[in-house]
Amino acid sequence: MKRYFINDGEINVHVTEWGKKSGPVIFCLHGLGSTSLSFIEIAEELKNDFRIISIDAPGHGKTDPFNNSEKYDTPVLANWLDQVIEILKIREFYFLTHSWGSFVALYYLLEHSEKVMDTILIDGGYQTKRRRASTVEEEVKYYEKDFEEHVETWEEFLEVAVYGESRRTSLLDLAAQDLALEKNNRYYWHARGETAGNIIKGMHKHETEDIYEKLPHNLKILLLRATLPQSEDGYRDLTMSIFQQKTGADTKKIPNTSHMLHWDNPDIVVKEIKRRWQ
Repeated sequence: MKRYFINDGEINVHVTEWGKKSGPVIFCLHGLGSTSLSFIEIAEELKNDFRIISIDAPGHGKTDPFNNSEKYDTPVLANWLDQVIEILKIREFYFLTHSWGSFVALYYLLEHSEKVMDTILIDGGYQTKRRRASTVEEEVKYYEKDFEEHVETWEEFLEVAVYGESRRTSLLDLAAQDLALEKNNRYYWHARGETAGNIIKGMHKHETEDIYEKLPHNLKILLLRATLPQSEDGYRDLTMSIFQQKTGADTKKIPNTSHMLHWDNPDIVVKEIKRRWQ
């Protein structure tokens, strides 16, 4: 694993990379509030067969935030992502994304699908905001507050902010170090509330459901869908059905997995990657 920075002419972008330069590229984009190490277990398993490139999104990890809030609009982020891919000299790649990263991925496919050989969305891209009861103002307020809260100890941060009841490994402990911002002996989430709020506004403003039928018909997409908590099944079944019908994507429900599906069961993601891409 190596980590380095590139500059897009405006901000410094933090990149994590595994594998050999000669391998086929898997480009990874994490979810809201995460970092490039979100995919660490999957990358470590596949690094002998692929070149895995994962970035910290703007305002996350060690990547600078945008100065202009409108740059967090989902289509704008997708075009920015293409700039990053050009700087990294990636000609074609497999796309692996989680949560909010999957929303950006769909907008990327709308404009730049010729570069993408296949896409796996990890519990993301299908949960459209208009199918929820909360307003943009309510959701922005929640995230702005949530991302600014703190705890007093590192172990409390791991327990409350990172793991909860999910599995814990040495590699995930390493990924967790990226998620904390320590200040005055307190531990905060690394991404700030302003960044989270701007991203939520952009997702409400640009619904992925509005572009499903505009996506190129020859795309290959697999959605791996979480199944926990079961109280979310009604909403997930509805939005997944709409997504599947309008995009023609393959979809799979993965038993006993939460929204952090690739942390709960990285083996299933690795299995699907090998089945489709190797």
